[in-house]
Amino acid sequence: MRYLRIATIFITLVFLVPMAAAAGWWATVDRPTSWRSADWSSSGLLPSPEKEPDAAIYVLAARTGGFKGAFAVHSWIVLKEPGANRYERYEKVGWGTPIRRDAYDADAAWYSNQPWVVAKLTGQDAEAAMPKIRAAIASYPFSHRGDYRIWPGPNSNSFVAHVMREVPDIDAVLPPNAVGRDYLAGGTWFAVDPDGRDVHFSLFGLVGLSAGLRSGFEIHLLGQTAGVDFLHPALKIPAVGRVGI
Repeated sequence: MRYLRIATIFITLVFLVPMAAAAGWWATVDRPTSWRSADWSSSGLLPSPEKEPDAAIYVLAARTGGFKGAFAVHSWIVLKEPGANRYERYEKVGWGTPIRRDAYDADAAWYSNQPWVVAKLTGQDAEAAMPKIRAAIASYPFSHRGDYRIWPGPNSNSFVAHVMREVPDIDAVLPPNAVGRDYLAGGTWFAVDPDGRDVHFSLFGLVGLSAGLRSGFEIHLLGQTAGVDFLHPALKIPAVGRVGI
């Protein structure tokens, strides 16, 4: 009973309190009532591709729509080949063809929510990583109709997290409120990043752990993540996101 009490206190303070706070904040935010009334136009976040001649890779995220936006973000990948005058946007959605390409502007708002850059590679580093990213996108096992599940995954964040794990050149992880990021490709329970810097354990995205130089130390519970980033000092707070440097 003592250990059960400790676990209950831990879950309440570390997971439930931040989620309740995020829900209270989100209830005060003015947001569209449906996808039809939402803003899906370019946010102007990314530079014009004509002004960026080198290769570029971006991972972007934005709060998702409806009340679930209090707890979760949607993420996607943007590529630009060297010399190209346009971006390519890849993401997974729950309707139509799951892996969508260029369905929206590369830096478009998502349900009127402004995106931000999670990770960025440019120049020779991006050019070297580009074939690996395309291979990871092409090999994603949950890329067929019916393969999308909003919770606990595989969803949009499961797709982007898979690409980021397969291509350690990106050297980043998705925000802690990227629900579904911990759902491992192929339904496996254990994975090690190709460069050996991170290890992951996940029981179908419901409960798990990640640890290493890239992830720091993370506890996953029901799609939310709590943890500490030691390399780039920050707390990872469920529903809230990353708080630190």
